[in-house]
Amino acid sequence: MESLPDAIVQYILSHLNNARDVAVCNCVSKRWKESLPYLKSLYFPRNSFDGYTGSDSPDIVIWKMLSSITCLEELVVYSPFTSSGLASWLLLVHSSLKHLELRMDNITDYKACVDSPSKLDCVSAAKNLESLKLWGVLMANPPKWDVFKNLKSLEIVGARLEDSALSAALRACPKLTNLVLLGCEGVRSVSIELPYLEQCKLDFYGLGNCSLSLTCPKIELLEVQGCSWLRVRETTCLRKLLIANNSGRVYMVDFGKLSALESLSMRGVQWCWDAISKMLEWSSEVKHLYMKVEFTGDLESLLPFPEVDFVEFFNSHPKLQKFDIHGAMFAALCQKNSLKNVEQGFVIPCLEEVVVQVRSPLNAEQKMSTLESLLKYGKNLKTMVIRILQMKSNHSSSDDFFDEICRLRFMNRKIVRIE
Repeated sequence: MESLPDAIVQYILSHLNNARDVAVCNCVSKRWKESLPYLKSLYFPRNSFDGYTGSDSPDIVIWKMLSSITCLEELVVYSPFTSSGLASWLLLVHSSLKHLELRMDNITDYKACVDSPSKLDCVSAAKNLESLKLWGVLMANPPKWDVFKNLKSLEIVGARLEDSALSAALRACPKLTNLVLLGCEGVRSVSIELPYLEQCKLDFYGLGNCSLSLTCPKIELLEVQGCSWLRVRETTCLRKLLIANNSGRVYMVDFGKLSALESLSMRGVQWCWDAISKMLEWSSEVKHLYMKVEFTGDLESLLPFPEVDFVEFFNSHPKLQKFDIHGAMFAALCQKNSLKNVEQGFVIPCLEEVVVQVRSPLNAEQKMSTLESLLKYGKNLKTMVIRILQMKSNHSSSDDFFDEICRLRFMNRKIVRIE
């Protein structure tokens, strides 16, 4: 390093980002210390100040490091800090800062949330941000944010949110193209109107009974967990859609024509059958379909799926290439009459991969008939995975059924495998 020109040394050291590494380098030599102003990124891990015995508070230490940097673009702070400390840091670096990530640690601290200014309020000083990621947030009141004109990505992980506060925060970010809300509780009803949004992942923690309205004409990827009512009307660009509700029920879905949709995943304990049938109808162009819904039924009663006609289903999804079918949907395709309308010349033209989950030996004959039909009519089928999951029965039918599956695998060993 001693023989290298100053510019090369500065370039190499400018790629350091861990605050502890930077502090160590500053102690090596004056030449190395003079490279500190050229840092682009600075990261303070959770344990940055473990064992620290200096007289300055952690807030002051971070402030001193930031004051030596001329053009910081990324700041990540996982170590504890105060709102006054954050305000002083952003006052130094607000003009150049593009990426900010903070571990807020105030999800249970209501007092810190109502203090003025709060940590959330202080973030508004970084007006040129392009991405913002927050961990452990209590957003009980609307944050005092001006409009972030350049913010393209907002991620909030582990949060307690009020509807009005979330709506106000989103209004301050009109140029978002990426929105991620994971492990967020307290949300009851949210309406998102973002004209440039392309990717959206929402995970609402709790009873699974919140409602969502999304108006985002450029949306391409949407993943939603924990909603019972969904309305997404502008879907011409939507290519990947996942809807899950592991705690509650999915009662209503309202989508536009899903003409661009390539991947659809429906998961949960219970969906209203009207919601399932509408999603299957709208997604006629889908290439990958994943279904893991255990029951249907409109109210408290858990009901099995009604019969689904095998031929009609595949005729209405002619582009389907991969089909992950679990539980109730497989049983619905295996009803006695589901194969009665097989026409001469019927084929499943594009299907290449099938994953089937089998949990019960009930209706074994119909299930075997459906598996055989997938092999017979799927002219391009390359892989069939049969997953035997928690099959419990003291009756000999379980053994007989498993023997039949093994026979099927032996007869089609290039395609079928058992897990």
